Amino acid sequence: MTETLRRARRHDDADSDRAEPPRRSLSRAGILTSLGVGVVAVAAVFLADAFLPQLFADPLPTRAQDGLTLALSVLIESLPFVALGVVLSIAIQVWVPADVVHRVLPKQAWARRAVLAALGMLIPVCECGNVPFARGLMMRGLAPADTLAFLVAAPIVNPIVIITTHQAFGFDDGILVVRILGGYGIALLIGWLYSRHPDPQTLLTDRFQLACEEAEQAQGSRVRRSVAQFVVELRAVMPALVLGSTIAGAVQVIIPRSALIAIGSNPVLSIVAMILLAITVAICSNVDSFFALSFASTFTSGSLIAFLLVGPIVDVKMIALLRTTFTGRAIAGIVVVVILAAFAVGTVMNLVG
Repeated sequence: MTETLRRARRHDDADSDRAEPPRRSLSRAGILTSLGVGVVAVAAVFLADAFLPQLFADPLPTRAQDGLTLALSVLIESLPFVALGVVLSIAIQVWVPADVVHRVLPKQAWARRAVLAALGMLIPVCECGNVPFARGLMMRGLAPADTLAFLVAAPIVNPIVIITTHQAFGFDDGILVVRILGGYGIALLIGWLYSRHPDPQTLLTDRFQLACEEAEQAQGSRVRRSVAQFVVELRAVMPALVLGSTIAGAVQVIIPRSALIAIGSNPVLSIVAMILLAITVAICSNVDSFFALSFASTFTSGSLIAFLLVGPIVDVKMIALLRTTFTGRAIAGIVVVVILAAFAVGTVMNLVG
């Protein structure tokens, strides 16, 4: 991000004028993409109901109502944490001097990523609020790889998640400890992998880089800049949050949950099923441990930990939020690493359990 900010300083007024058309193009592309996803989701619902009615225990209207209820619940439970994440992001971007951020972090790359991954223990924000906070860190000059270490670990190691996971499972089967250590380890792994990228700026979307330039060139009092940045962050995050919540609800209508539960006792297939479930249901990490607890009697402990590792990092809602900042290729890499790592941790847990 440092290089992005350097480029922003070199831009003159003519460059800023030329940047406007691409921004409108990006907005139009985002609208068309959202409409396309909506059309595909609706078509999939009717096709599944028409050609495979035997897969579903409930009629389409009932499933549609359940899907709408889930989508709204995901959206509503996420909003407070999004708002808190935006406020923290503004605090970093506007009120905390950039040199302070860099001065308090270790100079060694590995140590800096380790500290950032542990930072989530101090911030009671779920995955929805971590994205705007991470955007603020990058706008202050932190590298994408360093920020990813925070972004991946924070939804799992934050204090509320630790407390709720303990309330659900206690120390039984080591689920709490494995979740914390597994999430922290995956964060460091992703941070290290992306630190090896030859051109880190290509991990970021053009729209986010434009937002960085605008934030760097912003004028006026801190209060005025805070209000302006609040609007910018909400405009970036809210459409993605709505889209992710809608997809999560649509999946409940399309995919019969009975098909996932039926394979819960198989040590390998149960992990695959719970990973798929984690990606699709998009439950906030602050309460997902109670949802996982409802499967404890039929699913293996390894599959439960895989669910608790994958969901907070790469569910459909989080993927949509990540897309506001990172390119599709970067997100695909994150998803692959998270799923493979969670599968490995779950498999080991089943073998030793």
